[in-house]
Amino acid sequence: MALPHRIRPAITAAALAAAALAATTAAVHGGPLTLAAAENVALCAEPGALALGEEAAAFDALAIAAGALPDMQIRVGAANLPLEGGGFRAEGMTQAQVGVRQTIPSTTSRVAATRRERTRADERRAQTRERRRSVLLAVRDAWLDRFVASGSRELVVDSRALFADLVATTRSLYTVGDKNQQDLLRAELERSHLEVRLIGIEQQAAEAGAALRRWIGDDAERPAAALSVWRPPPSLEEMRAGLVDHPALAAAAAATASADAALALARARYRPNWTLDAAYGYRDGGLPDGSPRSDFLSVSATVSVPMFTVNRQDRTVHAAQGRRRAALALHDDARRRLHADLLREYARWGDLGRRLALYRDAVLAQSRANAEAALAAYRSETGAFADVMRGYIDDLEARLAHLRLRVDRRRSHARLAYLGGFALVDATDAPNAGREGGCGSP
Repeated sequence: MALPHRIRPAITAAALAAAALAATTAAVHGGPLTLAAAENVALCAEPGALALGEEAAAFDALAIAAGALPDMQIRVGAANLPLEGGGFRAEGMTQAQVGVRQTIPSTTSRVAATRRERTRADERRAQTRERRRSVLLAVRDAWLDRFVASGSRELVVDSRALFADLVATTRSLYTVGDKNQQDLLRAELERSHLEVRLIGIEQQAAEAGAALRRWIGDDAERPAAALSVWRPPPSLEEMRAGLVDHPALAAAAAATASADAALALARARYRPNWTLDAAYGYRDGGLPDGSPRSDFLSVSATVSVPMFTVNRQDRTVHAAQGRRRAALALHDDARRRLHADLLREYARWGDLGRRLALYRDAVLAQSRANAEAALAAYRSETGAFADVMRGYIDDLEARLAHLRLRVDRRRSHARLAYLGGFALVDATDAPNAGREGGCGSP
């Protein structure tokens, strides 16, 4: 755009001031914050993922405990003590006993209990992977919000300098009687509108910074770096085929497996449990012939008999079957939701690309040419000042819309990465960027 001679110094000064401010901020906070750096900081020791990982480890430990036999019981006592005196040696059957008891649940129930805990651990591990993908998506959204706020601020600041120069020019022409008061008022009104818009942009930047701070702490104070080049997503067919590996579906499948194990455990309660007892009885004193009394060894086995199952085993199995049906329904719901999200987001990503190309190839150049033509007509006394203002406002709106389109397409790209699990950049460019397990310093 060929800017008027009076406008160039103002824009140049504003650009230099913005560059100086950015350099100062970068020096204070450690340089611009790239998206890859934000992702690495967010994924490093992320509390939600750590909590899920600890739960997975806890269920792994419970799986080992569930397969072990119950604790052995030790019994100590006395048997056959006479009530009418005579002491421990008076009666021949009086004895001191020490014994052990071991309950042995059915093998089926122990295997099912172990499998239930292991599938719970698998569910938590899948939820950990899904949590990391969700954190990546949240960080990318917040970082892009800050980026669009920063870019919008730059565009509005540049336009503010331009409108300030137009106000000064219009005031000068009004003073000498070449222009009417309405032109001056319109110029001042549009400049005020820019100030109001700038306040809104600052609010958006603050909100985006607060959202980013949740994930990366004080690093959110660093200015946003430029957008990097992202690799294009795979084809729709590849992504649809790859959805089976999505951690949300893996978690739902593990929940279904856990419900299967719980059902097997409920059915195992129809099987009897065995309890073995062994006891040693010590007898004091002697027989009439003077020989010592013999000690006793007692062995017994107890078996549970599940005869009345209506209000216990039957109800437990019925409840387990209901939970299994619920788990299957949730798995199917997750599968449908992910497929619908993929189809919608892939279509949105393509539409945004076409709109972005139209802005790049036509709209931006046309809006700038329209503003320049309106200004040239106004300076040659053949155009109205309102056309000049409208032309430059439309040009600003077009550039803001173009910026939002760029960011919205990146946002859609990030959501596709969440669904497909692919990295946004090559590993050679950013070793940990976009990886679910990435953890490194920026």
